[in-house]
Amino acid sequence: MGARILIAEDEDITLKHLTYALKKEGYEVIGVSNGNDAFAAIEKETFDIVISDIKMPGMDGITLLEKIRESAPDLDVIIVTGFGSIDSAVDAMKRGAADYITKPFNLDELALKVRRILEKKRVEHENVALKVSLGIDIQYPFVAKSRVMKRVLDIIQSIINSDCNVLLTGESGVGKGLIAKIIHYSSARKDKPFLGLNCAIFTEELLASELFGHEKGAYTGAVTSKKGLIEVADTGTLFLDEIAEMSPAIQAKLLKVIEDREFMRVGGTRSIKVNVRLIAATNQNLSALIKEGKFREDLYYRLNVMDIFIPPLRDRREDIIPLTKHFLQHYAKKENKKITDFSKEALDTLLSYGFPGNVRELENIIERAVILEKAATIRPESLPQTIKLFEVETISPNQVKTIDELNRDYAERILDFVDNNRSKAAELLGISRTSLWRILKK
Repeated sequence: MGARILIAEDEDITLKHLTYALKKEGYEVIGVSNGNDAFAAIEKETFDIVISDIKMPGMDGITLLEKIRESAPDLDVIIVTGFGSIDSAVDAMKRGAADYITKPFNLDELALKVRRILEKKRVEHENVALKVSLGIDIQYPFVAKSRVMKRVLDIIQSIINSDCNVLLTGESGVGKGLIAKIIHYSSARKDKPFLGLNCAIFTEELLASELFGHEKGAYTGAVTSKKGLIEVADTGTLFLDEIAEMSPAIQAKLLKVIEDREFMRVGGTRSIKVNVRLIAATNQNLSALIKEGKFREDLYYRLNVMDIFIPPLRDRREDIIPLTKHFLQHYAKKENKKITDFSKEALDTLLSYGFPGNVRELENIIERAVILEKAATIRPESLPQTIKLFEVETISPNQVKTIDELNRDYAERILDFVDNNRSKAAELLGISRTSLWRILKK
C-alpha cells in the first residue's frame, strides 16, 4: 500500500495540482486548505508525510510544524515557501522540517524529495526494529547433537521456502526464542525486521499498546502517537512468546491481523495494512485452554499452521556437553578469564542433573561457575550445591539399588546439603531424627 500524504495548501489550484501529481506516484493523498484542518486530520489519522505551505490563514506552516513536532515527532514535514522566502524555509529546517521546496516548484523535484524521505523512513523503521528485537546475536550457535534436536532442524529446513505461521511449544527455557530467530533468518524475510514480545509481562492495556500502538489521547499518559510492534515489524516477523497469556479481546484483534492483514491502533479510527509473519510460543497446553474457553480455537488453527515441539534438555542429554562447552567459552571471554575446561567431577555432576529450567538454567549455572572459579578448570565447588539434590538416576542392570539403599543415599545427600545438621535434614525430609537415624543405619 502507498504512503499516506497530507497536503495543507490554501491556494485551491496548487492543492489540486499537488494532489493529482502525488496520486499518480501511487500515494494516498488527503488535502486541506489550512493549518487548523491539517492538525485536526493528524490527530485523527496516520500519515507518513505532511506537505504544508508556510503562509496560510489561521495556523501558518511554522506553527503547524511545531505542533506536529510535539504530538507526532516521527511525522516528516516538507515546507512549501515562496521564492523570496528562503530565510523562512531555513528557519523551518532548524525547527525540524524534513525538507522544503519553493514556489513555483517542479513537481518532479517534489516527487523526488518525497521518495527520499520515505526511503529514509524505511531505513529508520528497520533500525527501530533492530533496537527492539530480542537482542540475541543472529550468529548465536544452535546445538543439535541429539537426534530429537536434529529433527527440529529438519522441520525448520522444510519450511525455509514457506511463509506460514509457526507455533513453538515446549517447557520454559528450552530455546523457543532462538528457534524463532533461526526460522526468521532462514526465510525470505531474513533482511526484514524481527521483533519479539513476551505477552506475559504486560497488563491487557499495555499489551494492546505494545502490539497495536496507540493514538494521542487514547488513554491517560498517551501524550503522543506510537507505532506498535505489529506495525514496526511490517514485512518481517513478529515473535509472540507466552501467547496463552493473551486476553480474549486481544486474541480477537490478533486474529483480524492474520485474516485481514490489517489492524487499528488503540484509539484509532483508520485501518492500517500490514504484511507480517507470526511465530508464537507457549509452554502451556493450548488444546486444554481451548476446552476451558481461555483460548480461541480459530486463532489456534491460524497460528498452528506448523507446530514445532522443542523437547526439554533432560530428554536430549547428548546436547549437554556441547552446550556446556559453548557457554564456558562465551562467559570466559566475557569475564576475561582463562578457563578452558571442566573437571571430570564437575561434568559428571552436570550430566546427572535434571535441568528443570532447561537450557536457560544450564547457561545461568555456567555463567555463575565462571564468575566464581579461580582455577583454569571448572570444579564441582563452583557449581550450585543444590543441583546435587536433583541428580538423574541412571539404572544399570548390574547396579539396581534396593529401596532402602535409595533412601539412605538420598538422606545422605540431604545431610551433605545442610552440613550434617541432622535436625535440619530430618525437617527437610519430613521425618523424625529417630527415623532418619534408622534410614542411615540400614
